[in-house]
Amino acid sequence: MPDTRHATEGGTITAGGALFGKLKALGVRHVFTNSGTDFPPIIEGLIEAQNTGIDLPAPIVVPHEHAALGMAHGYYLISGEAQAVMLHTNVGLSNGATGAINAWCDQVPMLLMSGRTPVMEQGRFGARTVPIGWGQEMFDQTALVRETTKWDYELRFPEQVSGLLDRAWAIANSTPRGPVYLSLPREVLCEGTPPDGLDRPSRQAPVRTAPDPDSVAAAARLLAAAKTPLIIAQRGAGSHDAFDALTAFVDDWAIPLSHYWANTIAIPQAHPMAIGADPAPLLAEADVVLVVNALAPWWPDRVSLRDDVKVIQLGPDPLFSRTPVRHFPADVTLAGDTPLALDALIDAMATMDRDETVIDARRARVTAISTANREAVIAGAERGNGSPMSKDWVSLCLGRAIKGHRINGHGATVFHELGCPLGPLDLETHQSYFQEPHAGGLGWGLPAAMGAKLADPDRLVVATMGDGSYMFANPTACHQVMEAYDLPVVTLVLNNEEWGAVRHSVQGLYRGGGAAKANTVPLTALKPSPDFTKTASASRAYTETVSDGDALPAALDRAIAVATQERRQVLLNIAIAPEGPA
Repeated sequence: MPDTRHATEGGTITAGGALFGKLKALGVRHVFTNSGTDFPPIIEGLIEAQNTGIDLPAPIVVPHEHAALGMAHGYYLISGEAQAVMLHTNVGLSNGATGAINAWCDQVPMLLMSGRTPVMEQGRFGARTVPIGWGQEMFDQTALVRETTKWDYELRFPEQVSGLLDRAWAIANSTPRGPVYLSLPREVLCEGTPPDGLDRPSRQAPVRTAPDPDSVAAAARLLAAAKTPLIIAQRGAGSHDAFDALTAFVDDWAIPLSHYWANTIAIPQAHPMAIGADPAPLLAEADVVLVVNALAPWWPDRVSLRDDVKVIQLGPDPLFSRTPVRHFPADVTLAGDTPLALDALIDAMATMDRDETVIDARRARVTAISTANREAVIAGAERGNGSPMSKDWVSLCLGRAIKGHRINGHGATVFHELGCPLGPLDLETHQSYFQEPHAGGLGWGLPAAMGAKLADPDRLVVATMGDGSYMFANPTACHQVMEAYDLPVVTLVLNNEEWGAVRHSVQGLYRGGGAAKANTVPLTALKPSPDFTKTASASRAYTETVSDGDALPAALDRAIAVATQERRQVLLNIAIAPEGPA
């Protein structure tokens, strides 16, 4: 069919072009894109919008969809702003589905969009023009991401753009936050829509919830009266202010806090009330447990709780209602955005009577436990200084290298995906550490670090991952984007030539079994290892291979200098000792 349409006619703009303008009005600064044959009306509309002076978000072209989702994820973790990702038809959406699963698990607000193959075979502008228009047609394309989105819809008419994006943005940002999905048929994108509403913020305000006052009072009474309370925090405190408030609170009340399987830290790691990653010893004797936004606060098969223990579950969705099986006790639930819920509880605790004798005795005991645990972690990491070295040694050296780092008031952030363990890092601030989502969609760490760097260019961002996770990240695409958009991330590949997480999973389930005694575990080997420095150097990265633990501190100093002073991306390929028999 001949092209007789223009991007705008009669005072309208094509729906494809309207999308970007509306996203900017919603506060979206970047749109992470991976385009396809459904994008012609979007691209043509963008050109027309640019020519007419419409304010638009910056498109970030990412050559793999999973990396695009990961970048949006990391950008949100630093900025706190909902993100937008635009993919193509079913195949693009399927490549991005793992990223959607990660975003869902991490409660990340995200407007995920993808084109839909044209419905019409002929007779309408935008109808099918190439064979893949038949090959990509599905009965239910949205099914690819429906279970991991809060809301989904398909754009039916061009004039729906403003209202649907208002609604999508508000739902994504409502408690608990999460991704939403909008399907975009090509024929609809080709049609014109009036500009009404495209330049204004959302007419629907997100819903932010705070806990019921009676529940807050009940939780405060339990904690104030507790002799052996414990806090388990998995997803941090939720904001800078809440981080500081929780840090002061645990100090004031002498309540120990465990970062069990933490995605991010809730108080400084070296705080005298921070007992480390293993809550089991104190959990077994706890009379009250406060669980702060933790999907799985302990290992049920390895923990025996007191019969009289009271458990307080706090967070945006304390029962994790979309998780089919989760039977952790919840005697009191405090539902709301984590900072709001923590503030309410801390304020309520300020009105409670205190037994200073009990608090002082607890403070002395927990401080001793914290100190002993911290010293054991450091000693264990120092024993890993070898050739090759241990992951703990890399983590200890990295923590020392970034300690106190500030550029224009901006600190350092470590993104961890089966790389440097949290324990030896010794981090002190909110947003200093993010671990892979518990969804387990690998390949997240490197693009998430890139998104964080885009959100805060002055921040020192370090992506640390295993060799398997690095390969999952589509590294060629990631390094190309880092060079294209000036994102000097420091990438540490901890290379033990295997999927160590799989080995550990087998050993954990079959304790004392064959995998625990074997030097080589089936289905885990990644040998021979590629030369990862060549992958990065293809995009002009600074690279080194480090095999000797003694050489690592200086290599990290060089890497940080290159990234911060030359603004050049860096990759260190670090030889890690195989795990070997348990």
